[in-house]
Amino acid sequence: NHPVKMVNVPKQRKTFCKGRKCKKHTLHKVTQYKKGKDSIYAQGKRRYDRKQQGYGGQTKQVFHKKAKTTKKIVLKMECSVCKYKKQLPIKRCKHFELGGDKKKKGQMIQF
Repeated sequence: NHPVKMVNVPKQRKTFCKGRKCKKHTLHKVTQYKKGKDSIYAQGKRRYDRKQQGYGGQTKQVFHKKAKTTKKIVLKMECSVCKYKKQLPIKRCKHFELGGDKKKKGQMIQF
């Protein structure tokens, strides 16, 4: 029903910095948030591994009924002055681009 929209975010953005040094609008470096590697020492992982040991197959249910086709995009911003980092979630989208070339009004499509 909707045409596929490409979300394009610039690599630098001027926005408010909550860091103790700044407390004003400064230039921030923008990157996309990425989930870190799971710790093998987390309580849930230790409990799960203990439960899985031995005979008896899979002990906890494996989730199959995935409903969503997209994830919410989270931007990680780092202040270029004091290196304070903050995260900003934006809306769901299928296509996300960081620092792509800007759209110009009334421009012909080149091939």
